[in-house]
Amino acid sequence: MRGVNIAKKLYKVFESYGINYDGKQGNLHLKNDLHMDEVFINGLIFELEYVSQKNLEKDFADLELRPARLIAEFVS
Repeated sequence: MRGVNIAKKLYKVFESYGINYDGKQGNLHLKNDLHMDEVFINGLIFELEYVSQKNLEKDFADLELRPARLIAEFVS
């Protein structure tokens, strides 16, 4: 149940950045497809870590920067 609550909070963070998780945008790459600046991507990841209260052990370069993959990383 905790994973569902975290996922809902993470969806809201994506929505605050103008990314609609439902549909096509959920699988688009943040940098290549959505053309987000690295500064905004870093801010997004920081907010995701803050909301989920989980620090990612992976380096920024090792992450697959897609909303669906990021949510899976934080919920697991």
